[in-house]
Amino acid sequence: MSDAGSPRQDLIGGGGWAALGLAIAIASWRMDRLETQDVNPYTVPGLLPGLLGIAMMAIGGLLALRGWRAGGLAAEPAREVRPGERRQIVLVLALCLVFGTVLVGHGLPFWLAASVFVSVSIVVLQWGRLDARSVATAVAIGVSAGVVISYVFQTVFLVRLP
Repeated sequence: MSDAGSPRQDLIGGGGWAALGLAIAIASWRMDRLETQDVNPYTVPGLLPGLLGIAMMAIGGLLALRGWRAGGLAAEPAREVRPGERRQIVLVLALCLVFGTVLVGHGLPFWLAASVFVSVSIVVLQWGRLDARSVATAVAIGVSAGVVISYVFQTVFLVRLP
């Protein structure tokens, strides 16, 4: 089987992403808009999550449509999850947990915590295919991502980061 998703996986995954996007859009719509405090409409809480939820619904819908058109409703034999895939899922969950519970809000500036998280994630997920250049590239991507994320959230969206 190729690395590309099967039509059934596209149909199910697209439906899941669209449903998650819908839930996010609904939750963001229900957030307080702070009209009584004369908050600028472009900086209200929930605006960015709402837009991201709408984008997730659209892209998930397109993925589901692609799966449906390719025959995703037809019966398909189940494929067993390979040990390497399971290990990567556990690694990503562990990295996210460490980022959220250890790195963020415990003394490190957010840009540095995000830089460490992105860099370490790239290195860990590329383990076995590493050389000095790929580690340097991972660190460069991590630092760039940390700085850009911090800048965008603090300057553009006016969100205070821990």
